[in-house]
Amino acid sequence: MTASKLVDPDEFIRWYGEGKTYSWIIDEYRRKYDLRIGHGTISNWRHQLGLKKRAVRDSNLIPWAVKPEHRHNHMLHMLRTEARRRAGEPVPPDRLKQLRGWLNNLAEQDAVAHYEPDTAQGWWLVPRRPGVDGGLIREPGLVTRSRGSRR
Repeated sequence: MTASKLVDPDEFIRWYGEGKTYSWIIDEYRRKYDLRIGHGTISNWRHQLGLKKRAVRDSNLIPWAVKPEHRHNHMLHMLRTEARRRAGEPVPPDRLKQLRGWLNNLAEQDAVAHYEPDTAQGWWLVPRRPGVDGGLIREPGLVTRSRGSRR
């Protein structure tokens, strides 16, 4: 069995609680302890220490099972950010500024986010359908996201 690279659990818990990003923790571990770790290591530590996942799932904003090749799209990031904001979770100021700009753009265009998994692009802004699309997304005909959540 491999020894854990977790040097100081209390320090990790503090960083995680302060909202330090996984990338920041990876860089800090390299700088402070000369240890190379990855995102999976941090996720494992979080689970082992019983810390709550940061991801906020809101199937009203993201009702689709999003394909891996579409998971780094700006619209998806904005929908996730809005989900965090609505859930009362902390949102970094720069991300909140991006969100406000994106929401203003939607309002100016009277548009909503739309996802088509079987296309290369995946995400589009499309015109809001009066009386149908009341929120930030094109209301899908079929919800494909699973309702369960992993710990």
